[in-house]
Amino acid sequence: MDHLPQATVVPPKRSRISVIWIIPLLAAVVAIGIAVQRYLAEGPTIVIVFTAAEGIEAGKTPIKYKDVNIGQVTAVRLTNDYAKVEITAKIDKHAAGLMVEDAKFWVVRPQISLSGVSGLSTLLSGNYIGFEPGKSTDSTRIFIGLDVPPVVSGVAGREFILTTGDLGSLSIGSPIYYRRVQVGQVTGYELQPDGKSIQVKIFVHAPYDKYVTTSTRFWNASGIDVSVGADGINVHTESLVAVLVGGLAFDVPPFMAAGEAAPVDQVFALFSDNATAMKAPDPVAKRYVLHFDESVRGLSVGAPVSLLGLTAGEVTSVGLEVDTARGDIRPRVEIVWYPERIVALGNVKGAAKSEVIIQDEQKRREFIRKLVEERGLRAQLRSGSLITGQLYVSLDYHPNSPKVKLDFNKSTPEIPVVPSPLADLEAKVGSIVDKIDRMPLEAIGKDIRKDLENLDETLTSAKKLINRADEQLMPGLKTDIEDLQRTLQAVERAMNNANASLLEPNAAMQEDLRNALNEFTRAARSLRVLTDELERQPSSLIRGKTEPSGGK
Repeated sequence: MDHLPQATVVPPKRSRISVIWIIPLLAAVVAIGIAVQRYLAEGPTIVIVFTAAEGIEAGKTPIKYKDVNIGQVTAVRLTNDYAKVEITAKIDKHAAGLMVEDAKFWVVRPQISLSGVSGLSTLLSGNYIGFEPGKSTDSTRIFIGLDVPPVVSGVAGREFILTTGDLGSLSIGSPIYYRRVQVGQVTGYELQPDGKSIQVKIFVHAPYDKYVTTSTRFWNASGIDVSVGADGINVHTESLVAVLVGGLAFDVPPFMAAGEAAPVDQVFALFSDNATAMKAPDPVAKRYVLHFDESVRGLSVGAPVSLLGLTAGEVTSVGLEVDTARGDIRPRVEIVWYPERIVALGNVKGAAKSEVIIQDEQKRREFIRKLVEERGLRAQLRSGSLITGQLYVSLDYHPNSPKVKLDFNKSTPEIPVVPSPLADLEAKVGSIVDKIDRMPLEAIGKDIRKDLENLDETLTSAKKLINRADEQLMPGLKTDIEDLQRTLQAVERAMNNANASLLEPNAAMQEDLRNALNEFTRAARSLRVLTDELERQPSSLIRGKTEPSGGK
């Protein structure tokens, strides 16, 4: 047993790694490094949900912010309920910090409207997705895209909110004016849940946003503001753009302090027009009723109420009232009268006394009672414009009017009225028209036509007489003038020979001169007879010479 062979342990031989495996290993390490590097270099992947995806293509459509590509669309598909479009996009690493909750996305496409032209660059490059960063610090990867692009993006300024009961012609992009300078736009609007008001969102660019203060008032400057009232026709507009697409305007009323700068999203009331927005409020307003016994056609709500010719109130209601005691229907007009304006108009002397009258209800009533009962203050309808036919209410003194008692125990005291001068004017005009209607105009016209015919015949006869006078009288007058001319020539010849033979005794020239003088005397006598005849009968030039009565 001792001579049995002993087992010898031989250590295993080490296997050598083939060089051929080094290359794949290195390639795998490089690939992993590239993948890690790419993963670290890539930004987040986000999902944007749109109502429609017009012009959006995977792998082609970029996402732009300030005209710089910050991402690209990688996939476009419908949502699970097939109602909307889900767009997947890869965002660049450097823009990852912009992907916060209130970030906005929208599709940029060419748009032409009355308020302007946008997106023209997409005609060549195609549609793209626009982006506007938010102010939130919470990041997210799912966004809801905007159906309507924002009007302003990346512009300094502030947003405000206006409330109104009627949108009018306003739309997104409508301009906003400050002293006729465009300083902003309407960015959106929505109907409130109660259905009674509309909330309008606006944006005012910097540095003009500093003019929007807590005292600012906004009004609708859309189109052409044409108001027809007792003061006539007033036309007002901000610009031609406002006429076409609507617009807003704002300013601080002159009776208010400028106030502090309004914070972002400050809510303002939107007034219907400039006059309403700039109107000063009257803290003390007293209502009165007027009962007229005449037509109130032309009197409308808002018509002025004047006190001694100056505006001191306005009409608040115009209607009809059944008077059961009289068994009649009569017009009922309610007016509001502002006692504070009495001081402003200077109708009460002394500021201290005026303030007491305004603040003390009893003294104010007593003051108005004296005006009505003792001074004869009455209300009267008057015409504010003959062109528009609008009426207004005038409060003036009529001391000869019947005495009345002012009853302040009624909820709305009644101020007595006097008839309008328009009624008397209409009656007089009606009377004149009736007289004209009763006139025999047709017979008068016939008489005038007959007289014109007679006048025409008279003129024709006169023309014939003149022609006959030319034929009968003028030849005789012409002959007399020719005879006178021949006589003067003979006298001239005689005077030329006077030096030679006139002075000789029994000269033949003396006889000739004597004959010439006799001829001249006869011619002068004939001319005098003709002159006397024309003086006695000037009409003989037209009618000819008439024989004396009784002559044959």
